Amino acid sequence: MSNDTIVTPEAASQAQTFGEAVRRLRTERGLTQEKLAQASDLTTNYVSDIERGRTMVSLNTILKLAFGLDCAPADILSDFTLPAVRRLFK
Repeated sequence: MSNDTIVTPEAASQAQTFGEAVRRLRTERGLTQEKLAQASDLTTNYVSDIERGRTMVSLNTILKLAFGLDCAPADILSDFTLPAVRRLFK
């Protein structure tokens, strides 16, 4: 069982921002969702849900995605700058 959850309305913008970062990194590397899912030990449907901002992921999932994308976890979270985080929680 995963610690990931369905996105609440309050968390929608965070999930959307995270999903866009995953999609950007995946396409930059020339990976399909299926290839990323295989490399990350996730399902293709789950990767799709992440990219569409439909789920709030756990740290474990971030680490799996980083492995599959061959990047640091911080690269996936790079859009969450301090000013961006402040705007999210204003």
